[in-house]
Amino acid sequence: MIKAAEIEDLEGVLEIDREVIGHSERSASLEKAIREGGCFIAKSDRGIAGFLIYDTSFFECSFISLVIVHPSERRKGVASRLIENFEQTTSTEKVFSSTNESNLPMAEVFSTLGYRKSGYIDNLDEGDPEIIYFKKLNR
Repeated sequence: MIKAAEIEDLEGVLEIDREVIGHSERSASLEKAIREGGCFIAKSDRGIAGFLIYDTSFFECSFISLVIVHPSERRKGVASRLIENFEQTTSTEKVFSSTNESNLPMAEVFSTLGYRKSGYIDNLDEGDPEIIYFKKLNR
């Protein structure tokens, strides 16, 4: 099940982020995204399986800034379902996102969902460019 995150979901989101990233430096920004309605969560029998953070102020387009899936829930379609749900609910015609060039599983998700490479940004992570992806939605 995919749903908009509520503040009661914050601890579960933070727990997944800490486990995957190894620190809790994004706690404030994740809380802000939830409070402002910019987060979707995927739920499984075990709790929160993953989450997606977005905003719609990227040149008046949507930008998915983060998709994190709990390690035990990977390769089960959670990231795809989160992105597809977001595409169905966003009011913008264009959706952008990004991932590191080294993140081949996420690049595969974008490709499978019809996203195209749209450029890159150097110097965010040394030696691992951020690849920008784009999809125009059929509205």
